[in-house]
Amino acid sequence: MGSVSAACLAAAGHRVVGVDVDEHKLELIRSGKAPVQEPELDELLARSVSSGQLTVEGATDHAIEQSEISLVCVGTPSKRNGSLDSTYLERVLEDIGRALARTSRYHVIAIRSTLLPGVLRSRLIPLIERASGRRAGQDFGVCVNPEFLREGSAIKDFKKPPFTVIGADDERAASTLRQVYAHLDAPVQMMLPDEASLVKYASNGFHALKVSFANEIGAICQSLGVDGQRVMRVFCEDRELNISPKYLRPGFGFGGSCLPKDLRAITYLGKELDVTTPLLTSVLPSNDAHIQRVVDAVLDQPRRRVGLIGLSFKTNSDDLRESPFVRLAEALIGKGISLRVFDPDVAIGKVFGRNRAYVEERLPHVAQLFVDGLADMTAASDILVVGKRVPGIEAIRTLRTPEHLVIDLAGIDDIGECYRPWSGVPAPPASKETPAV
Repeated sequence: MGSVSAACLAAAGHRVVGVDVDEHKLELIRSGKAPVQEPELDELLARSVSSGQLTVEGATDHAIEQSEISLVCVGTPSKRNGSLDSTYLERVLEDIGRALARTSRYHVIAIRSTLLPGVLRSRLIPLIERASGRRAGQDFGVCVNPEFLREGSAIKDFKKPPFTVIGADDERAASTLRQVYAHLDAPVQMMLPDEASLVKYASNGFHALKVSFANEIGAICQSLGVDGQRVMRVFCEDRELNISPKYLRPGFGFGGSCLPKDLRAITYLGKELDVTTPLLTSVLPSNDAHIQRVVDAVLDQPRRRVGLIGLSFKTNSDDLRESPFVRLAEALIGKGISLRVFDPDVAIGKVFGRNRAYVEERLPHVAQLFVDGLADMTAASDILVVGKRVPGIEAIRTLRTPEHLVIDLAGIDDIGECYRPWSGVPAPPASKETPAV
């Protein structure tokens, strides 16, 4: 990462000073040779060194004196217990802090190393402040600037990234660092530091998830004598749902008549074939855990009157089978919550067959839970749980009172201030008074 970043930024016209403790690496770069095997890197380094745009040395303090921005690219390997080993990162940042103590200029430190959320604020910034005797956000800035370079195509990835992520709560630091990447034709995503850290972990976690998913499907195909490559090739042709942003938004759990049923069937098939599918097998328990998180968020409040907007598993459908909202309602009623439901997609008198049998088994006397409109629901509730967008949902903004707690599971922007379980904002404190039931 360090040598690729240095070479690419030097080629873009920046003056780059590379620092490393390994003298052998430094000598290789001085001679125009890459310290790692990476396509095109030798040629790019040779040109950058020859032009004088890139120099390297072993002294951090001298490099800080010559620069305005430090890109920190050291390793953050795993410890045996899986936690992050930030030893090298802390050592470098302490060196930078000591160097900053001998300067008076504003300096930006951009951490390219993969960094767990919370570490920057709790450990790294205090470390730099102690070593430098200076204040973050005032005398220097710190950004989280994760890289998304793949070994074997790192230079191509650097030059044509899908985006550049800059995480900072210091506008001066963010705007200074943004200039470094001004030559790239890619959007710059400005975020908070912990959000930037989690984009990197979400990306790598999803990449690993995709590999494991394809391999588990392939293992089942192999046991059945089916061509797994062909199955997944056709799977990838669906750019509307399969390979797309669809479903990749935090919200509520999944349900309906297809997803749970088919997950159970394919994992059962794996057992019959003696094929281990830990990824597929874990999906339903993961969904259960997410539904329970919302149940707990409601039960943590002393208020006992809850209005649920949405009972069918999705908008424009009256399908109640394995709806996560039916499960939510069932769990809340079981805990003594007074529940009212509003869902214009569901006319209970017209629900029949397995759909009717499913909901009546879980919510006896379900018709008694329904109210005719949002106004009636709001008047009968202290907590409003918004499960899906329904016509006229924006009326909640005017119907609600300051005493109402609104839990938004659908990501609806036009209903006023809400608690959203994925927002990073903690649930509001419980009301001191418990309204009458």
